[in-house]
Amino acid sequence: MSADRPMAAAGFVFAAMFFLGFFDNLVRQIAPELGLWQFHLMRSVIAFGLFGLIALTGRARFRPLRLWAVMARGGLAALAMLFYFGGLGFLPLGQVASGMFSAPIWVMLISALFFGKPIGAMRLGAALVGFIGVLIVLDPFSEGLRPAVVVPVAAGFFYALGAIATRQWCEGESAMSMLLAFFFWLGVFGALGTAIMTLWPHHVPEGADGFILRGAVWPSGWALFITFLQAAGSIMGVGLLFRGYQLGDAAQVAIYEYSLLGFAAIWSFVLYGETLGSGAVLGMVLITVSGVVISLRSQGRANADKLPA
Repeated sequence: MSADRPMAAAGFVFAAMFFLGFFDNLVRQIAPELGLWQFHLMRSVIAFGLFGLIALTGRARFRPLRLWAVMARGGLAALAMLFYFGGLGFLPLGQVASGMFSAPIWVMLISALFFGKPIGAMRLGAALVGFIGVLIVLDPFSEGLRPAVVVPVAAGFFYALGAIATRQWCEGESAMSMLLAFFFWLGVFGALGTAIMTLWPHHVPEGADGFILRGAVWPSGWALFITFLQAAGSIMGVGLLFRGYQLGDAAQVAIYEYSLLGFAAIWSFVLYGETLGSGAVLGMVLITVSGVVISLRSQGRANADKLPA
């Protein structure tokens, strides 16, 4: 096994978050025109075309070791992205990313409830701090009770399930096999949703408010271009992220992912002129501190469990 290279791992993950922060912010460009479901269907078709080009190089392993495990994990990750990108249609990326980063809290709770893993006072306190941070950033009561803020938290829940599935079922699987299954399920969900939203007679609000309810439309050249960028950017970003995990300790590398909160805010300002209030900054700091503590304490407990009795 090669030695860890923490600086290189950090560089790859920071690069991944930098690009994902940019490409994910672009979804708001197409939300007034396309629907969530058609977007995922189109993005998956483009991604499979790119996978075909990658396969021609002969340098990637797409065949899974355990098909059921990779497909189950891909389905959970795809559900997370449905909620994540659904939120991006009408919420700033910083808010959606903050909800997504509730995932460590969900991982801890699910592991305790279903796998009997103890939580401990430190991690429980960190989870409470993270939950408070999520509430501060999403601010669900600022305009009355807003059901929309549940969407990013649901993304974090399914992202946590995908992370647990990766850890429990997908050891030794290649990044490309998992990515292929992920886009397969996104394409399936996108096709089903597009068909339902097209055939089901219902009112679709104008603009970005109709992002989730919109059926099939004829996309403009701009929408096709943004969707292509999203597909290519997702593959590139995930590839950089997986490379980071190959070069460093998983618990340490996971901490670097929280840089997405900062990059999301930067790109939101550059692209849309949006600025963060002091409350949102405080909430993001609390979420980051919570995730760091939970990740480090979880890794420490895992290492302790490996020691001989």
